[in-house]
Amino acid sequence: MIVKGCSSIAQLKQISIFKDLVSTQLESLIPYSCVREYQSDEIVMQEGDHIPQQLHALITGRLEIKKIADSGKETVVRLIPAGELFAAPAIFGNGLSPATVICQVESQILTINREALLKAISHSPEISLRILEVFNQRLQQLHNTVHGLISERAIMRLVRLIEYYRDRYGTHTTKEGDCLNLKLPYYQIARSIGITYEECVRLFKKLPGTVIYRRGGTIIIRDWGKLEEVSKIRSKP
Repeated sequence: MIVKGCSSIAQLKQISIFKDLVSTQLESLIPYSCVREYQSDEIVMQEGDHIPQQLHALITGRLEIKKIADSGKETVVRLIPAGELFAAPAIFGNGLSPATVICQVESQILTINREALLKAISHSPEISLRILEVFNQRLQQLHNTVHGLISERAIMRLVRLIEYYRDRYGTHTTKEGDCLNLKLPYYQIARSIGITYEECVRLFKKLPGTVIYRRGGTIIIRDWGKLEEVSKIRSKP
């Protein structure tokens, strides 16, 4: 980890909750901000760590948020792309990291002192609404994940995960179909929907002509309608 110093206005505007604000609304945050650079696979924080009262956001790169059960089993809770917030308890909670945060690639992380953030919110209340929107989406995702693990078949959970990342981060068009903008390797998918790596590989093999998986986590959907139909076929989990 390398400390780069205070952020710039341009870096602040890369964060989703700040992107539409004018520069004068952000200037007061600069002296209370800090930008740090992390290498691929470097741990930002461990589950249970005490973390200072700050806003945490990802400027560039990609983060993996995971929980580790007492049994040692790892579950990928979510992926954080550039521009998003993470570590909510550092702003509103007890200051303990709820999960382990790891950089999937080289990343830049922004932190802002909580008191400075609250002062900025008093002048620009829309910031608080955007923060609440982010965490409301996270709670909804968590609810859907728990519900899926309890009541849905593995193939349904896979389809829902693909649809979530399509809706959240979008796709781009290729000759073969719609390619997710976020790469999802087998191991991440398996840990996200509560199955083994081997079962994840088998599920994709059941989707020929519907989904294309490429090494490294590139996923291309050739037919969204057929993908939805596959998830509804009655079969054992």
